[in-house]
Amino acid sequence: MTALARPTNGRMIGGVCAGLARRFGMSAGTMRTIFVVSCLLPGPQFLLYIALWILLPSEDKARTTAW
Repeated sequence: MTALARPTNGRMIGGVCAGLARRFGMSAGTMRTIFVVSCLLPGPQFLLYIALWILLPSEDKARTTAW
């Protein structure tokens, strides 16, 4: 598995789904579909996305710092 970071290429909005997909070896489209479907269920999914957008480092910054 790769480090958990938002990639500089392949981002749609913040790169959170693309980063999670890369981390878990999935397609970014599949991860985005899972996220959109999960937003139809009750819960704080959108707030979690924003929190991950803020907390996850960008890929170029993650190279200099380790998680």
